[in-house]
Amino acid sequence: MPKTLPELRTQIDAVDQELLALLSRRAQLAHEVGEIKRVEKSPVFRPEREAQVIRGLQDRNAGPLKAPHIAHIWREIMSACRALEAPQRVAYLGPTGTFSEEAALQFFGSSIERVPCGSFDEVFHAATSGAAEYGIVPVENSTEGVVTRSLDLFLNSPLHIVGEVSLLVRHNLLRLSASLEGIEVVCAHPQALAQCQGWLSAHLPNAERRAVASNAEGARLASTNPAWAGIASERAGAEFGLHVVSPGIQDLAINRTRFAVICLPSVMDAPAASGKDHVSLVVSVPNRPGAVHDLLVPLKKHGVSMTRFESRPARSGQWDYYFYIDVEGHPSQPRMATALGELQALCAFYKVLGTYATGD
Repeated sequence: MPKTLPELRTQIDAVDQELLALLSRRAQLAHEVGEIKRVEKSPVFRPEREAQVIRGLQDRNAGPLKAPHIAHIWREIMSACRALEAPQRVAYLGPTGTFSEEAALQFFGSSIERVPCGSFDEVFHAATSGAAEYGIVPVENSTEGVVTRSLDLFLNSPLHIVGEVSLLVRHNLLRLSASLEGIEVVCAHPQALAQCQGWLSAHLPNAERRAVASNAEGARLASTNPAWAGIASERAGAEFGLHVVSPGIQDLAINRTRFAVICLPSVMDAPAASGKDHVSLVVSVPNRPGAVHDLLVPLKKHGVSMTRFESRPARSGQWDYYFYIDVEGHPSQPRMATALGELQALCAFYKVLGTYATGD
């Protein structure tokens, strides 16, 4: 005989009580770990350890919960437990409702102290000065490519990358009214305007495209003028009381942005190997024939896979370039250590930007 709705609710209430007791027990154990870390002066937050825990739970899951849901649930549990010791202060491009904030919540969980900033430069400054322990900045978009300002800031910064987030970005046209009629200005971050240029040309060809500091700032501006619209997330729309006039207006359906989590080495040293890791580098080579080709030889020789290779002008006036390279693996692996050592010997400039577990 099937169970009645009251019977099922009673059972769910009982399970919730069991879950609460188990979560309280976990929190107590996490507190004891925190006490040991305090004595040892080791970091409260270890992203590679948390990635391993989540990956292990996903691999052992035999129930109806999907892997992304398991990741979300346990990230929030671990975030709440970490906050019992000291909530992380995380800087990101603000205001409330940006994709950068969403990436921060996806990586750290919601039990953090949020430090919204007005620009990528301010994010780097906050994490360098101690106003925040961590920062998070976009580095690459699947539609528009690299975020050049972030790459340029890495060059002379003492910060290093300790984690990454890959976020599915869904752009929405937001406005005070629910109509496309009468829109004179569309406000958004330059990257978002570029990612939606085809849709804007087809549906709002006469509207001015106004670049602003962030998509959430575009949503805020749209809330101040009925003839303006913004391109931003649904969260930003809800924050500023806007209608979603047209959802998902990005030109490519699959539009992902990769974010780097950054901090000073004194806040967190390079994470230990997690089993799925990347190393990010910036290098330059002498301006001679075959120099760039030679960079790739150590990687091929030792079986190291390169996942990104970008060039940026060195601004020296000599047509010199910096090359930003991502490779798969961890420096603790002998083949990786050997390949990086041989690569460094070929470079006029060599800097490891970070070692980190790969994003979901």
